Amino acid sequence: MNAVPTPEATSDVAALSYEQARDELVRVVSELEQGNANLEQSLQLWERGEALARRCEEWLIGAKARLDAARQGQADE
Repeated sequence: MNAVPTPEATSDVAALSYEQARDELVRVVSELEQGNANLEQSLQLWERGEALARRCEEWLIGAKARLDAARQGQADE
């Protein structure tokens, strides 16, 4: 499912550190797995989870780019 998150679901995600986004994503997944939320709540949780997962991916891509640059710098020396 590739839902487009609502602005409410992503409003503060861009400011989260990797660890904050990951921890909240774990909480969201846990809530969804419990199955106690109604349909609307489940959709909001899903959208939030999608936004958090994208934020984690952004951090990981950035970290990989930094590592690659550092390795390239060492190889150039």
